[in-house]
Amino acid sequence: MEDILAIILIFGGGTTIAISFSPVGKAIAERIRGRKQEFETDPEVLADIDDLRAQLSEVQERLDFSERLLSKEPSKALDQGGAQ
Repeated sequence: MEDILAIILIFGGGTTIAISFSPVGKAIAERIRGRKQEFETDPEVLADIDDLRAQLSEVQERLDFSERLLSKEPSKALDQGGAQ
């Protein structure tokens, strides 16, 4: 039992030390310290986000229209789709 515990402590300790010196470990340490990293916002990314929001809004409007159209006369909509 002690042999397994010693192996776990050796490899676990080594892994912990390796992670602590990696970029991930440094990021975790900064987060624990409470420091925030400032990121620069790219204007192209912000423009893309605005474009995606506009497209999503348009898709939502189309979905609402389709739902209203189907809720008015569901039997006619199904008949027309099957007749083609």
